Amino acid sequence: MARILVVEDNALNIKLFCDLLRAHGHDVSGVMDSREAMDAAHAHDPELVITDIQLPHIDGIELMRMLRAEEKFAAVPIMAVTAYAGEGDDKRIRAAGANAYLEKPISVMRFAESVAALLEPLPDKEKGAETDPSSQAPNEADGLT
Repeated sequence: MARILVVEDNALNIKLFCDLLRAHGHDVSGVMDSREAMDAAHAHDPELVITDIQLPHIDGIELMRMLRAEEKFAAVPIMAVTAYAGEGDDKRIRAAGANAYLEKPISVMRFAESVAALLEPLPDKEKGAETDPSSQAPNEADGLT
């Protein structure tokens, strides 16, 4: 399946995300310290990045900007996850580079669907067809439980 990098500072959340992704056959690398995220991205070469927004040291917004600034990661889909969503956060998070945005607590089914939607273009990329992962991004307004 796909190589996925998870950046999450909460031990229970990172375990949940990584376990769910591995159960779906993905190769997952997780980091709890956002200062290690870029090194992990270079080492793991992810096809999807899932990041919390509220991170110590380097927050998820800055991390997404850093990823988007590098040609190697500019087109890699990013899913942002946060427990502290406020008015206007959706636009701010998407402007920083997120293709999808989920609020915590997450619905396991919605999380899996969002990952699948972001990775859906991968077979076409391997065939050489151009696809836009942002067009596959799920709509956060669908609601979460």
